[in-house]
Amino acid sequence: MPTPAPHTTPPAPSAPLPAKEPFDADEVFRRLRRATAGLPKAAMFDLRDQGYDTPFEQLVGSLISARTRDETTVTVSKRVFAAARTPESMAAMDEAALTALLDGATFPEPKARDLIALARRIVAEHGGRVPDTMEGLTAFRGVGPKIAALTLAVGFGKAAAVPVDVHVHRITNRWGIVATGTPERTMAALHDVLPQRYWIEINERLVPFGKWVCTGERPKCSTCVLLSQCRQVGVTSHR
Repeated sequence: MPTPAPHTTPPAPSAPLPAKEPFDADEVFRRLRRATAGLPKAAMFDLRDQGYDTPFEQLVGSLISARTRDETTVTVSKRVFAAARTPESMAAMDEAALTALLDGATFPEPKARDLIALARRIVAEHGGRVPDTMEGLTAFRGVGPKIAALTLAVGFGKAAAVPVDVHVHRITNRWGIVATGTPERTMAALHDVLPQRYWIEINERLVPFGKWVCTGERPKCSTCVLLSQCRQVGVTSHR
């Protein structure tokens, strides 16, 4: 007679994961404002709130910020602005002197060269006024779509484009509202899915949120105020 199979208790069914809520931009930004209220600000918004809010200051600060930490960007930008806050004053600067002021930022020599050339073109070709279009800004050496969008957003208060950096790119793809491979494609995709009233604010909120909560590795999903709306696309390990 065959030996009967030992009695085993079937495993209890696992609890179903809670269903995700539909993405609601208004609710997301209400939660983001609370979540980032006590966090260090994104550099350009920090400079704006300290009074460095002209289009030229925002353009210069954005150029300085390229591949530079926010806290360093603020310190270096304020040091530069102590010497030159207008296109005319920067156009007259010695390149070596500006390079010294840019110490601490990445690539100080090429940034000094580009900033002086940019200031001289603004004076010579635009009467000392920073262009207020994407096309006009991206015509300057070193000014890409993100820098142009930030300048328009923070310096001019114009929601002409979504300023997309690595944090905005990563987080909006995690949310599942876009599915793109580059920040440039994310910028284009967000134009179609994000209400224009949030085109400026998204960078202000997601830079600190991305640094401290929705980090590149092991984001803090378990305590995130957006967990119910985030699809967690691509998240394989989290806290």
